[in-house]
Amino acid sequence: MKKLKNEKELVKKAIALGMEYGEKRGVVEFEPTDSAAEKVEYIYRLLVHDNLIQPLPEDQVSQQSMQHKLAIWASKQ
Repeated sequence: MKKLKNEKELVKKAIALGMEYGEKRGVVEFEPTDSAAEKVEYIYRLLVHDNLIQPLPEDQVSQQSMQHKLAIWASKQ
Protein backbone atom coordinates (compact mmCIF):
# COMPACT_ATOMS: atom_id res chain seq x y z
CA MET A 1 0.00 0.00 0.00
CA LYS A 2 1.69 3.17 -1.21
CA LYS A 3 1.09 6.18 1.00
CA LEU A 4 -0.48 9.15 -0.75
CA LYS A 5 1.30 12.48 -0.79
CA ASN A 6 -1.21 14.37 1.39
CA GLU A 7 -2.99 11.41 2.96
CA LYS A 8 -3.68 13.06 6.33
CA GLU A 9 -5.53 15.95 4.71
CA LEU A 10 -7.43 13.56 2.46
CA VAL A 11 -8.50 11.46 5.46
CA LYS A 12 -9.84 14.61 7.15
CA LYS A 13 -11.68 15.52 3.93
CA ALA A 14 -13.04 11.95 3.65
CA ILE A 15 -14.36 12.08 7.22
CA ALA A 16 -16.10 15.39 6.54
CA LEU A 17 -17.57 14.14 3.23
CA GLY A 18 -18.53 10.80 4.74
CA MET A 19 -20.25 12.40 7.72
CA GLU A 20 -22.21 14.66 5.39
CA TYR A 21 -23.11 11.71 3.14
CA GLY A 22 -24.27 9.53 6.05
CA GLU A 23 -26.33 12.28 7.67
CA LYS A 24 -27.88 13.32 4.35
CA ARG A 25 -28.79 9.70 3.73
CA GLY A 26 -30.39 9.57 7.17
CA VAL A 27 -28.55 6.51 8.43
CA VAL A 28 -26.35 8.10 11.10
CA GLU A 29 -26.06 11.08 13.37
CA PHE A 30 -22.49 11.66 14.50
CA GLU A 31 -21.86 12.98 18.00
CA PRO A 32 -19.00 15.35 18.94
CA THR A 33 -17.73 12.64 21.31
CA ASP A 34 -17.26 10.10 18.49
CA SER A 35 -13.58 9.37 17.91
CA ALA A 36 -11.98 9.71 14.50
CA ALA A 37 -11.36 5.95 14.46
CA GLU A 38 -15.06 5.24 14.98
CA LYS A 39 -16.00 7.68 12.23
CA VAL A 40 -13.46 6.16 9.83
CA GLU A 41 -14.75 2.64 10.43
CA TYR A 42 -18.41 3.61 10.12
CA ILE A 43 -17.86 5.67 6.96
CA TYR A 44 -15.75 2.90 5.41
CA ARG A 45 -18.42 0.27 6.09
CA LEU A 46 -21.19 2.59 4.84
CA LEU A 47 -19.37 3.29 1.57
CA VAL A 48 -18.66 -0.41 1.07
CA HIS A 49 -22.33 -1.22 1.76
CA ASP A 50 -23.42 1.38 -0.81
CA ASN A 51 -20.87 0.03 -3.33
CA LEU A 52 -19.04 3.36 -3.55
CA ILE A 53 -15.66 1.78 -2.72
CA GLN A 54 -14.27 -1.73 -3.11
CA PRO A 55 -14.12 -3.67 0.16
CA LEU A 56 -10.82 -4.84 1.55
CA PRO A 57 -10.40 -8.55 2.25
CA GLU A 58 -11.64 -9.05 5.82
CA ASP A 59 -8.20 -10.21 7.04
CA GLN A 60 -6.64 -6.95 5.77
CA VAL A 61 -9.09 -4.54 7.40
CA SER A 62 -7.23 -2.25 9.80
CA GLN A 63 -7.53 1.36 10.83
CA GLN A 64 -4.64 2.32 8.55
CA SER A 65 -6.01 0.46 5.52
CA MET A 66 -9.51 1.93 6.00
CA GLN A 67 -8.01 5.43 6.22
CA HIS A 68 -6.06 4.77 3.03
CA LYS A 69 -9.20 3.64 1.17
CA LEU A 70 -11.10 6.70 2.40
CA ALA A 71 -8.23 8.99 1.34
CA ILE A 72 -8.34 7.53 -2.17
CA TRP A 73 -12.13 7.99 -2.24
CA ALA A 74 -11.83 11.62 -1.07
CA SER A 75 -9.19 12.38 -3.70
CA LYS A 76 -11.71 11.42 -6.39
CA GLN A 77 -14.54 13.58 -5.02
